[in-house]
Amino acid sequence: MKIIIHYQAKNKKKRKNKVKLYHSTPDRILTASVWVLLLLIMIVILVPLLFILASSFSDPSAVSAGKVLLWPVDFSLVGYEAIFQSPSILRGFINSVEYTLAGTVISVTLTLFAGYPLSRVDLKIRGPVMFLFTVTMFFSGGIIPLYLIINTVGIYDSIWAMILPTAVSVYNLIVCRSFFDSNIPDELYDASKIDGCNDFDFFFRVAVPLSSTIIAVMLLFYATSIWNSFMNALMFMGTQDKMPLQVILRNLVLSNQTSALTSSGTEVAQRMKMAEQLKYSIIVVSALPLLVAYPFVQKYFAKGVLMGAVKG
Repeated sequence: MKIIIHYQAKNKKKRKNKVKLYHSTPDRILTASVWVLLLLIMIVILVPLLFILASSFSDPSAVSAGKVLLWPVDFSLVGYEAIFQSPSILRGFINSVEYTLAGTVISVTLTLFAGYPLSRVDLKIRGPVMFLFTVTMFFSGGIIPLYLIINTVGIYDSIWAMILPTAVSVYNLIVCRSFFDSNIPDELYDASKIDGCNDFDFFFRVAVPLSSTIIAVMLLFYATSIWNSFMNALMFMGTQDKMPLQVILRNLVLSNQTSALTSSGTEVAQRMKMAEQLKYSIIVVSALPLLVAYPFVQKYFAKGVLMGAVKG
């Protein structure tokens, strides 16, 4: 009995020592330092966003005079009124939605179809194929050869010119392959084979349902990339009515600046002020859809990227 009491007392003493060690002064300093660092990072990220938002809702004169910091000065919606009064804005928004939806579905599908086979150890050619994919991350043919290919294939000035050239991101492919490699065990595949499941059935009925996390991450990555696509539209789209929102907004800023240069007297100053505020309003309008969609996939984001980066 004395031995048991002595053993319990000894364990309690060890637990107390562990608790004291956890709450020691160096640990408190480290914890405080981490919180201060995170707070500084948050401020660095948050202040520019608040400045842009406040400037978009401020009077153009206050924005050009540098009076706006983190809160709107002389609240005004002039910038947003100028944006939405443009007849091409709605058309550009619809085009961007079409390109983003179609491109995201195609890109995620192709990435899954390529990522899963490359994660299989029994695929003998996965090393050379992965090498060919990886080379494209560092070397490309350039803009002119890409333009010639798109023009020769016959997809210039069509929705496919916005989707196919960037349909598969090698970085996303590597993350997706690593996810399958780390989270779909070989034992599960062997068990399904015993039950008469072939490769296609295993992929669609087992692998894909277990990959909702990485699919959500891929949806976010591809949707963000296609929504913000700018250079592809300038190079591969020739009709103004087919331009995405990013190009339309850029043209709106340039046209306002050009009008300011060709104006005279006080009208020049007014147009220059308007052009300055339009930049902030355009940033908010172009980023708003992604900001609205991100919270719905945020919980999958960090988890999916970490799970897809364990091996590979």
